[in-house]
Amino acid sequence: MESFPGLWILRCFRPDLDQVLAYSDGSKGGRPPFDVVLMFKILVIQTLNNLSDERTEYLINDRLSFMRFLGLGLSDRVPDAKTVWLFRERLTQAGAIEGLFNRFDATLRNAGYLPMSRQILDATLVAAPKQRNTNAEKADIRAGRILQDWQDKPAKLSHKDRHARWPLKFTKAKRQDDGTIPSMDLAILFFGYKSHISIDRKFQPIRKWKATDAATSDGARLREGLFDRSNTASDVWSDTAYRSKTNEAFMEKHGFVSKVHRKKPHLKPMPRHIQRSNAGKSVIRSRIEHVFADQKSQTGLFVRTVGITRATMRVGWPTSSTTCATLSSWSGSVRPRSSAAGAISPHGSKHRGKVTLTTINQNAITLKSGDRSSKKRLFDPSIICRSPLGIVIL
Repeated sequence: MESFPGLWILRCFRPDLDQVLAYSDGSKGGRPPFDVVLMFKILVIQTLNNLSDERTEYLINDRLSFMRFLGLGLSDRVPDAKTVWLFRERLTQAGAIEGLFNRFDATLRNAGYLPMSRQILDATLVAAPKQRNTNAEKADIRAGRILQDWQDKPAKLSHKDRHARWPLKFTKAKRQDDGTIPSMDLAILFFGYKSHISIDRKFQPIRKWKATDAATSDGARLREGLFDRSNTASDVWSDTAYRSKTNEAFMEKHGFVSKVHRKKPHLKPMPRHIQRSNAGKSVIRSRIEHVFADQKSQTGLFVRTVGITRATMRVGWPTSSTTCATLSSWSGSVRPRSSAAGAISPHGSKHRGKVTLTTINQNAITLKSGDRSSKKRLFDPSIICRSPLGIVIL
């Protein structure tokens, strides 16, 4: 582990993990627990590859690259699938994901990467296993009641997701070949949760996030902590879901400048000047869609658990991992420091280099920015990410 420079970024979470887990000091004997940083890195590998607990255990034993990243030797004991589940469950019940995310965000700020150049807000749907309930059961769930039949059967109740919702996702019908537009729009049923995030335009890491049920209004979340008031710019970019008189008054009251898309007038064509204005805003607002695409393509953002508590943990881990991965793309706008080998300065450089990820094994390869492989590959933890902090993130 010491041979990999920069792994201290993962060790900065140790105080938070020790405080949340509160393991015994071993004075009373018993089997000692695994190192908290080791288990934390296992969750990072699992999230980036969308692995089950059993598959994670198998690949750690099978791949030398996983062992090197975790600092394990061939003769060392590897946590089994149940241990990985228990560690993640304890973090979930303690609500530790928000504290860990804040710790990482503080590390970015201390390194000089302050939120700047405006902020962009958006939300995406996160699917969950569909529940087969009757209309009466659905009405009780919406009212917050638990059926007596479920209370008498705890095993059945534990499999009922009472927090996910069924929203309708509307999609505009496409124009036909003859130029006519169908009079009917498309409505798609969806079941699950929703991930709300806020990024800054400069570096594009996720600065704020929130997990809710899928039926929650996007616009109302704008006033519930998604704003990063430490951003050096005041412009806020978002789509039409966030356009309302309440939100406009809220932004004006707190000194923000609204760059939210304007809606089309009801039963009237979109005015040309508004259409051009929305098109210009989309150039900047679309950057947040790249973050969602990375989350869903790499981590397979899908909730397989039951309840909002575990769903928050499931949404929060890809959010944190995507933020870590974003660091490796910043070397195109920064230059290396001359004082430390491999370190990268947060200041701009007129010579814009490409992102380079170099493996440290004997068959060293180089992946450059812009390369897109159509075949999904497992994340190799032996890859060194030369980030702006000069550290190994993954």
